[in-house]
Amino acid sequence: MKNKTFWIGFVVVFIVMQAIGFLIHGVMLDDMYQALAASFRPKEQMDAMMWIMILSGTVVLFLFCYVYTKGHEGKGVMEGVRYGALMGLFLALPTSVDAYVLYPLTQELAVIWFVTTVVSMMIAGAIFAAIYKPSAD
Repeated sequence: MKNKTFWIGFVVVFIVMQAIGFLIHGVMLDDMYQALAASFRPKEQMDAMMWIMILSGTVVLFLFCYVYTKGHEGKGVMEGVRYGALMGLFLALPTSVDAYVLYPLTQELAVIWFVTTVVSMMIAGAIFAAIYKPSAD
């Protein structure tokens, strides 16, 4: 499987994305989530199921890093930022819009989810691009 810089990049991206996720969802949006509590599962249920989100996020970030290596052009951090923007749009557009349509969420929350997902993925792309170096096979 991929080389050492792939795994280092993946781990660093995972840690950074967990921190960003906590800042966004655990701090920045906490009041908004409290106001919409009736739209979500009870906190105890969410906490008990959090491992599913962590597993899902881990798989998505692994795929994010893996796909980057398949199109890697060696153009530096800005290549990672562009890749992150595209992947962010790919992920954020359907999830944010669909959640807004399906659930009684505010338009503001859907927009925040969209923007923070795209920006987070751009950061992830920049970090991975800065770390990943292809093997000289």
